[in-house]
Amino acid sequence: MIAYRTKRLANGLTVVVNRDRQSKLAAVNILYRVGARNERPDRTGFAHLFEHLMFRGTRRIPNFDLPVQMAAGDNNAFTNNDYTDFYITLPKDNIETALWLESDRMEGLDITSEKLETEKRVVIEEFRQRYLNQPYGDQQMLLRALAYKVHPYRWSTIGLTPDHIAAASLDEVRRFYRDHYHPGNAILSLSADIDEERMLDLAERYFGQIAPRTVTEEPIAQEPPQREARREEVERDVPATAISIAYHMGDRLSPDFYTADLVSDLLAGGDSGRLYNRLVKERRLLASVNAYITGDRDPGLFVFTGQLLPETTPEQAEEALLGEMEELCRTPAGDYETEKVKNKFEANTLFGELNVMNKAMNLGFYEMLGDLALINAEVDRYRSVTADDIIDFSCRTFRAENSSTLIYKARS
Repeated sequence: MIAYRTKRLANGLTVVVNRDRQSKLAAVNILYRVGARNERPDRTGFAHLFEHLMFRGTRRIPNFDLPVQMAAGDNNAFTNNDYTDFYITLPKDNIETALWLESDRMEGLDITSEKLETEKRVVIEEFRQRYLNQPYGDQQMLLRALAYKVHPYRWSTIGLTPDHIAAASLDEVRRFYRDHYHPGNAILSLSADIDEERMLDLAERYFGQIAPRTVTEEPIAQEPPQREARREEVERDVPATAISIAYHMGDRLSPDFYTADLVSDLLAGGDSGRLYNRLVKERRLLASVNAYITGDRDPGLFVFTGQLLPETTPEQAEEALLGEMEELCRTPAGDYETEKVKNKFEANTLFGELNVMNKAMNLGFYEMLGDLALINAEVDRYRSVTADDIIDFSCRTFRAENSSTLIYKARS
């Protein structure tokens, strides 16, 4: 159980604090509600670009990392489709250093032509190395574009093409900063062995003076229900053919989420998962196999992936994967099998609560979802999933007309 208090500052900043009496460290996490879903189709990759730019210094603090290091701290960030997260861990007595730094770059980021061009080159090179010149690098990009036709989830966090970042003007980038990096679009979450009232006061001291910004957000296009099966086949210079099958499912707050997550672990929860045991070890059709859910804020995907052995045809691999899905729809999962998955989730949750940074991040994440109380209710939600729920979810989700299949063939 994670205890917390919340406060909304006059400028719109949401603050969530937790007192962790076991840690000598403080975790300062700031989540901005901006990810790939908030980008224009002709200017993708901006949220990821800003993950880089936010470390390039402000008008007052030209080197962001140096004060963190001098305070014996560590910092980093990540971007996904739904949000961007910046975090700092440091000794609790130095928490004000982190608050000073984060408040400063919320309003004072120094975006110059030189800094922008430097980070554009870094991001474009990352795009080329990780997605264009890497074996299987564009596999997930192709699958997204196949499964989504309207929603911005159709592109990955890195963007649709490096050309969008290359063409970004200084004015466009500064406008993106003004629109998305401000108090009303942020969640500050703190976890430390510090009195909760003092942490709220510190948040007010460092962030309360930042002026609010009124921004009109464009509505995000929602993906319509998929009515027919989609398929795509490409050839690439890769060592083995791969197959991916994606199915649309509910959003992160959907009751189906817990069933879907349990099913993915049932199928691919390590070496004891059904897919590995049956398709890799027993039938020797695949070299590797996985099943996972995207867990997105908006309706996401349940994805199956497998890398074929040389003697396996794509038709055989697809038939085998579909057979496992059909069994989920026909035959109730055993109590021992599902209990093992539930126990694993509960253990991971409890273990994660020992880490001060995990707590701060999770507080920000659940607040972003709009249901902060869920942070202490998820284990019970998983525990409540029944064998009938698994059958019902599988029958509704793993339908041909709801599928997008990508055959990623190795050139012969």
